[in-house]
Amino acid sequence: MKTSPKVLFLARWYPDRYDPMTGLFIQRHAELASGFAEVAVLYLRAAPDKRQSFFIEQKDENKVYTAIVYYGTKSAFPKFMVKWMAGFRFVMAFLKGYSFIQNNWNKPDLVHVNVLTRLGLLALYLRCFKGIKYVITEHWSRYLPITGTYKGFLRKVATRLVVKHASAVSTVSENLASAMQSHGLHNPNYLILPNVVDCEEYIPAPAESKGKVTRFMHISCFEDRSKNISGLLRTITKLSLHRNDFECIMVGEGVDFEKLKSLAKELELKAPILQFTGLLEGEKLVEAYQSSDFMVMFSNYENMPVVISESFACGLPVVATSVGGIPEYVNDTNGRLIAVGDEAALLGAIGFMLDNYSSFDPGKIRETAVAVFSKQAVAGKLKELYSFVIN
Repeated sequence: MKTSPKVLFLARWYPDRYDPMTGLFIQRHAELASGFAEVAVLYLRAAPDKRQSFFIEQKDENKVYTAIVYYGTKSAFPKFMVKWMAGFRFVMAFLKGYSFIQNNWNKPDLVHVNVLTRLGLLALYLRCFKGIKYVITEHWSRYLPITGTYKGFLRKVATRLVVKHASAVSTVSENLASAMQSHGLHNPNYLILPNVVDCEEYIPAPAESKGKVTRFMHISCFEDRSKNISGLLRTITKLSLHRNDFECIMVGEGVDFEKLKSLAKELELKAPILQFTGLLEGEKLVEAYQSSDFMVMFSNYENMPVVISESFACGLPVVATSVGGIPEYVNDTNGRLIAVGDEAALLGAIGFMLDNYSSFDPGKIRETAVAVFSKQAVAGKLKELYSFVIN
């Protein structure tokens, strides 16, 4: 690209005043793109505590101009009209936000849609009436057979139309790309765009800094339907009946956090065997990785969780279920794969890792993260994508 293109991210999720953690992976892509493009983000955020008012919050951080349009969802309308009014306000929020972007930033050369379908329809509108091309990055696991949440005739027709007219479609894994195409979401330009990890921040700990007791960690959004943390807790209970030479730290918080803490109490799991840290960010999160010897995920379904990439960057082997894009990266050189829901296999894999984690080479594990998930690697793919579409 001879000149810096102007790229507008339309984000389905993004850090905001209600949740500073949502959509961090989209924010990281936007910040990467700002290294070779002018980047703005437009995020339409439903505000459940407000009525019909619209409020635009703007900020300019890390070379990314961001406009968040908060729109009310509380309504005095009858129930049968609430859904339609919410959709109307969503469209109005977009029109106000896009006008705001044009007046305070610029007209984009390219729109980068993050997560379908509604935002894709808005991008299609901009292509048809403004002549602005768009690309799509999909993160959602709803296309996977196990979730069964990609439903609705109108949704499917609209999604096919949006994908067909995109200049390119990127996903975080080959598995997700295949799942989308199995639903008839065809486009000649599919590519893989991994989530990014700051490999200068996430680094292996010095060997002498490790504790005497072997420690493994689990990190997630604590949503049990997908992450199957309850199955992991039951497995830890069985493991603790045979050995007590380990600690497990559970990092994160979410919708099922209190329920899972109660389950741990029922199972009589307590410190030091099991420790809940709550949400950790920044240096505290890196320290949690560095104080651990391996990481465990027992998910029922996934795409390619960024916590696996962060574990690799810190040189940690991983025990995970063979779902989504995970088998594309986890193998016998950097961890162990097990079948979904197989608690006996999980018990065996954790036991193996407790005895053999030190046989894995942290340096070689980290090489995967640097080659695939580092800022330099992902920025290169983004730059190639934009150059291909614009030129």
